[in-house]
Amino acid sequence: MSKKTQKKNTKGFWPFIKWFWILFASGILAVVLIFLLASWGAFGEMPTFERLENPQTNLATEIISSDGKTLGKYYLDDNRTPIAYEDLPENLVNALVATEDARFYEHSGIDARGFLRALFFLGTRGGASTISQQLARQLFVGVRSRNVFEAVTQKIKEWVIATRLERNYTKEEIISMYLNIYDFGNNADGIRSAARIYFGKEPPELKTEESAMLVGMLKNSSLFNPLRREEMTKDRRNTVLAQMAKYDYITEDVRDSLIASKMDINYNPESHSQGPAAYFRMYLQRWLKEWIAENPKPALKGERDTWNIYLDGLKVYTTIDSRMQANAEAAVQAHMNKLQKEYFVQNTQQRNPTTPFVDLNSEEIKGIMERAMKNSARWRGMKDAGKSEKEIRESFNVPTEMTVFDWNASTKEKDTLMTPLDSIRYYKTFLRAAMMSMEPQTGHVKAWVGGLNYRHFQYDNVIQGARQAGSTFKPFVYAAAIDQLRRSPCDTLPDTQYCIEAGKHGNPEPWCPKNSDGKYSGRTYTLKDALANSVNTVTAQLIDEVGPRPVVSIVKSLGLTRDIPEVPSIALGTPDFNVYEMVGAYGAFANQGVYVKPVMVTRIEDKNGTVLYEYTPETKDVLSKEVAYAMIDLMKGVTEGGSGTRLRHSMNKDNRVYQEIMTGYPYQFTNPIAGKTGTTQNQSDGWFMGMVPNLVTGVWVGGEDRATHFKSILYGQGASMALPIWALYMKENYANSDLNISKEDFVKPEEMSIRIDCDISEEEAEQNKELEDDLDDLDF
Repeated sequence: MSKKTQKKNTKGFWPFIKWFWILFASGILAVVLIFLLASWGAFGEMPTFERLENPQTNLATEIISSDGKTLGKYYLDDNRTPIAYEDLPENLVNALVATEDARFYEHSGIDARGFLRALFFLGTRGGASTISQQLARQLFVGVRSRNVFEAVTQKIKEWVIATRLERNYTKEEIISMYLNIYDFGNNADGIRSAARIYFGKEPPELKTEESAMLVGMLKNSSLFNPLRREEMTKDRRNTVLAQMAKYDYITEDVRDSLIASKMDINYNPESHSQGPAAYFRMYLQRWLKEWIAENPKPALKGERDTWNIYLDGLKVYTTIDSRMQANAEAAVQAHMNKLQKEYFVQNTQQRNPTTPFVDLNSEEIKGIMERAMKNSARWRGMKDAGKSEKEIRESFNVPTEMTVFDWNASTKEKDTLMTPLDSIRYYKTFLRAAMMSMEPQTGHVKAWVGGLNYRHFQYDNVIQGARQAGSTFKPFVYAAAIDQLRRSPCDTLPDTQYCIEAGKHGNPEPWCPKNSDGKYSGRTYTLKDALANSVNTVTAQLIDEVGPRPVVSIVKSLGLTRDIPEVPSIALGTPDFNVYEMVGAYGAFANQGVYVKPVMVTRIEDKNGTVLYEYTPETKDVLSKEVAYAMIDLMKGVTEGGSGTRLRHSMNKDNRVYQEIMTGYPYQFTNPIAGKTGTTQNQSDGWFMGMVPNLVTGVWVGGEDRATHFKSILYGQGASMALPIWALYMKENYANSDLNISKEDFVKPEEMSIRIDCDISEEEAEQNKELEDDLDDLDF
């Protein structure tokens, strides 16, 4: 070929070369322009620097026990509680990187090699999305559109945001953000909720195969759902394990062993009506809403100016001890199951035609049912929907499929068909219970059980309900007599009929109280024995001596601030109080006369750990140390020789009440215990207040209506209905030495002018006191 021809051919190729480079450069410029346009928001709003630094995600408020356990959460759609990278187990991080982004630590948000592979093989050999891109999609882009153009622009936005995330955050922060944001299904938002819900443990406790399952769910948590598609989820888990072996995070032997292992799911749903301390959590929810109303949020521009307990990720530190709470709930369940069985035996249709009500006529029963019907959620809902009263009433007689509470079912509920009116009557057959436990020196509430089962009985009898206190009110009368009149536990009064005439102490008519058995022994009781045996006539004489007004004054100083009539009959516990109030009041006796208002929340933090609230104790000196100790000594007599004596002994197998209700409850406590039983008229309410030096606990048992009760005092007294719950609870508390529940005696004041040793005469007590004083004066 001639030089002329060669030159001509070269000249002919030059336009093609020129246009190739023009097109190539144009392509590069187009790509750059597209990314610039995306970053400028041409394809939709892009997150600002501030949003990248503070991505807005809905975070659940976490309720934390005094021993560091999560009691529950408040959330709407997102049950999310973020955790730091340091709290993620290494096997989880390794599984994530091996499966989702093997070159995660090498790229800066976009994996070019992975992109080219996905483009060349059309995605058949793995996707191109890095962990950073997936996080960008979760935080800012959203679900991939089915429109091709929109899907492409979304992908471009992901790339841009991913590179920005890589500049703003470390690799470790990106991993923790991604695992915290992902929705694992079944209310498991974020890795912490997923670990708790699917395996019942915190993330650091996850095994390799458990981490692999959760990472496998990242592909599609709806599809790979272990509760619905266990085998499919297991296969996906095994794929993750294979990836971990491929990238040398585990050996092939370990992979083979784990692939052969079964899916060990331990499902623990987190809902508002289930889980530990459900009644307390519902109380706390109301408390937090009141706190939020009084404490505005220092909001950033564009944010809410009020805290939201469902979205803002608050941490609420409570005084509840998760171990003591579990013991309390178990004690209520164990005893109430047995007690309810005995109630059903005594209240069959044959034995009691008006069951579950005792000694009521048809009109009285009709009135109770009418009130219950109008107070029901069904009635309110239909009325709000504009239904007529006739339509509403008719609906209560239509058989309806429903799930109801049932002690005999393993899940404590059963599916059945009954009318709504019948279901109201059905639920009224169940005895209810409540208990609260508090550290008297600090006011810290350690356990709170408002009922049998929050899902089916949502009325909280700890703080919402108020019932007659019965004989648990008597210690306040004795305290007033000792404080005001310098009475001694060793003073004596006769058990004879005693009347306070009309007009005295504001009494509208003569008041002549009887003892619970309707008899008068005629014997003389020390005040200690009289309180131990709950002798009404002695209490009547004491309130006549001291007067109702000083009793009411002391009671109100102890936190029982309801409107209490200043009449003698209050001595036998006619006023209504709730368990919360009674425990707080009794706490002053154990705390040397100082009342400490019960406290449930110690601190609140925002999602960043900034302290928003710290509690300040509310205390009040009510009684002197020696009066408080004299009262403790009086109430120790209740458990040593009075109505609470069964705490000290194993059960008498010849007595059917023990056989049927309390078999297997060999209490046999030997440590000092102060307490008081209480039983109201017709056995409608059973109480027990029990104290050791560092724990005061109150228990109440009764029906929703006062007409639901045992007919006999044998079954219906506080010692049978309420005391066993306290005993079971304390047995378990003492079994755990880490709880440090006191077995020692109560602290006796150094100066004690009130005689409490009733085994010696008053003269001997005075001589001993003078001898002690003389010895104290000697200088050895």
